Amino acid sequence: MARAIWTGVITFGLVTVPVGLYSATQDHSVRFHQLQRGTSDRIRNRRVNQRTGEEVGTGDIVKGYELAEGEYVVVEPDELDEIAPGRSQTVDITDFVDLDRIEPVYFDRTYYVAPRGKEYLKVYQLLRTALAEANKAGVATFVMRNRQYLTALRADGEVLVLQTLHWADEVRDPVKELPELPSEPAGRGKELDMALQLVEALSGPWEPERYHDTYQEKVRDLVRAKAEGQEVALAEEPPTATDVVDLMDVLRNSLDRAKSGREEEPAPRERKKAKAPSGKAAPARSELRDLSKAELYRMATDQDVPGRSRMTRSQLIDALAATGRPRKKPTAA
Repeated sequence: MARAIWTGVITFGLVTVPVGLYSATQDHSVRFHQLQRGTSDRIRNRRVNQRTGEEVGTGDIVKGYELAEGEYVVVEPDELDEIAPGRSQTVDITDFVDLDRIEPVYFDRTYYVAPRGKEYLKVYQLLRTALAEANKAGVATFVMRNRQYLTALRADGEVLVLQTLHWADEVRDPVKELPELPSEPAGRGKELDMALQLVEALSGPWEPERYHDTYQEKVRDLVRAKAEGQEVALAEEPPTATDVVDLMDVLRNSLDRAKSGREEEPAPRERKKAKAPSGKAAPARSELRDLSKAELYRMATDQDVPGRSRMTRSQLIDALAATGRPRKKPTAA
């Protein structure tokens, strides 16, 4: 059972509901320790005085804001606590805005919001239903860990979701910040028509479980291969930039490849979850076509198929169909 990272109340008008805040996501990155090369000795970071090189204790460290080079205003930790933006445990909704009017760049972290007891379910459900039917987000501020956050509270299925937002002065203007941007939209023509066809050919429903962090998978393969003394597969070189002169040919070839790829894959509604049938015969192509590329890649890893990291989905199917080894269940990433 998850533990709340913050508890307080949500208020809108004179209505109040006690809630807890829970992390909605978790990091799956591979973690490494720092070692001295040639040894198994861990590296420890130390806080040292830049001038003397001597280590400084945590209690002797204060914050300094640089006014000019070498000139600082020193701020003590308790001084920051005294001016913290409010001490209340309240998410006070001040406005309701259309959810689709909040630009994606403003969204930061996502948290689930749950009522702190069965007696608060009715009020919680009332707020969730009202936000869902109105397609609105409640804008509010709250304080967590000595920091004030701007937030948007919205309905997501059966749960309330609170998303922290960047403040307006934290969002950069792309026109001012980026060196090159098109000054005019693309005109109508064959290239745009073909680009739209390509987008349509590659379109499908949002199925987040289809996507996998292939870099983390390759990091795990690298660690496994080095631990077993095996060859490490090299990554492909990045593709070269498209030449404007060849743009029509590249679009046409891309469209042909997208259409042929869609013909091989089952429709989203027909896609089946990975199975793990027993038996020593090589898996049939029809079974392999039901699997995603990530599942095929994990199976190829289990079967130790050489060159798998450079294979397309079709090549993975061909290689697995030709193995003749017992089929293994794709291992979890």
